[in-house]
Amino acid sequence: MTRRQLSAPTRRTVVKAAAATAVAAPVLAAATGARAAGGPAFLHGVASGDPLPDGVLLWTRVTPSPDAVPGSGAGADTAVSWEIAEDKAFTRIAGHGTTVARAASDHTVKADVRGLRPATTYWFRFSAGDGQQVLSPAGRTRTAPAAGAATSGIRFGVVSCANWEAGWFSPYRHLAARADLDAVLHLGDYIYEYASGDYPAQDTVVRPHAPLHEIVTLADYRTRHGNYRTDTDLQALHAAHPVIAIWDDHEFANDAWSGGAENHTPGTEGSWAARVAAAKQAYFEWMPVRASTEGTVYRRLRFGNLADLYLLDLRSFRSRQADIGDGAVDDPERSITGRAQLDWLKAGLAGSDAVWKLVGTSVMISPVAFGSLPAHLLGPLAGLLGLPSEGLAVNVDQWDGYTDDRGELIAHLRDRGVTDTVFLTGDIHMAWANDVPVRAATYPLSPSAATEFVVTSVTSDNLDDILRVAPRTVSVVAAAAVGAANRHVKWVDMDSHGYGVLDVTAERSQMDYYAVSDKTRKDATSSWVRSYRTRSGTQKVERADAPVR
Repeated sequence: MTRRQLSAPTRRTVVKAAAATAVAAPVLAAATGARAAGGPAFLHGVASGDPLPDGVLLWTRVTPSPDAVPGSGAGADTAVSWEIAEDKAFTRIAGHGTTVARAASDHTVKADVRGLRPATTYWFRFSAGDGQQVLSPAGRTRTAPAAGAATSGIRFGVVSCANWEAGWFSPYRHLAARADLDAVLHLGDYIYEYASGDYPAQDTVVRPHAPLHEIVTLADYRTRHGNYRTDTDLQALHAAHPVIAIWDDHEFANDAWSGGAENHTPGTEGSWAARVAAAKQAYFEWMPVRASTEGTVYRRLRFGNLADLYLLDLRSFRSRQADIGDGAVDDPERSITGRAQLDWLKAGLAGSDAVWKLVGTSVMISPVAFGSLPAHLLGPLAGLLGLPSEGLAVNVDQWDGYTDDRGELIAHLRDRGVTDTVFLTGDIHMAWANDVPVRAATYPLSPSAATEFVVTSVTSDNLDDILRVAPRTVSVVAAAAVGAANRHVKWVDMDSHGYGVLDVTAERSQMDYYAVSDKTRKDATSSWVRSYRTRSGTQKVERADAPVR
């Protein structure tokens, strides 16, 4: 496709140029999901999401006939039954119902189940077919603690940035194998829109996309979602834990904003509004997510008296990214959140009576500046962060490109005495642990208003992938330079792929960072890398000696 020429490289254009079973087994074995002769089948697994104290959203897709592949529009409307139970054997049924898998919704179905008990583990499954019923695989889910209830702890898996072509989704398998999670937070880039071989480069593709071309239409987005859901590790994750998801840009197109995207060519690829409508429709069909106002994903979930979780949509309402160096990053008329969402967030944070205020933000809020870096490192690193290769301290796709919104939010935290706010972030394919300073230039003399934990990518390329070097070689120099120029950055890992586990108690919130051994191997192992925590009342991160057990 023809791309708009930019004055500075974006994350993915630089990447492109530089790069030219455990617990899941019994979960998925709970029912076969096999197709009866000529009958329906459950080929894309089951899922749950957005847990409430009294309910949870259940999801599956039915394939009513062999021709009814995702995005095809083929296949008859099919009646589907669901049931949810307090035991794996389904002897204590807590709820049941029926719905219809329609071609108009790509044969996906959702059941928003209510009347459940808080802080309780449940099992669920679906069935379909005339006469002999075909059972789906069984899934496990969990409701949130009751509103205001004393809650000793909650624990989330945290992931982002899963590029199908860049590797296998083994981080999902390792999270599925854990029995100690209340939910998994997916902070965006659940799918990628690119054509096969566009990102990463063709010679590094581990497995090809479906469809092979860049996705633009509703059928394209449905097909891509459906292909992702054939991954057994992703199916295992959804079957093992409720998933709480937000989108970032690649669910639409690279560097998306309210009126377009870097990776969208009007005319050749149709209107941006039509592409966004198609992407959003497919997303809400295929994801276990409740749509918020105006078809967006910003919403709040509560976990007893311990934590309120605010989930942001930083693509639907944002102004176009500024050009590097034109001063527009400080323009108060430009916004990353939109006025309504920012006011909603501020009001929620100020009014919260929870100990912790967790904010799921798809892009990093902490400012980033660069010290002296060799040119061969600055270019690729600038690409990942959305910075120009000259090293100017502006990250135009993240909160650095919308300083008025960030300043207003941080000032609100300080002025209203809002403490214990933790931003949870993905997007940049690196792991970070940051203080969020009131004024970065004078930190640490200037106080910290919040903290931020950034998780690395599941598979999407990071620094060693771009440079095609061994991990923890040249990145050591780059990480040291970033730390020297940004005293609020306590740690950055530029090479690993993996996931995080966030453990929250009244005393502290701790992120344990895990890495997989090799994203190109389906059997990749997982190991703990580091842990950072923020103690209640401090608004600062500190290193922890070991992961939470």
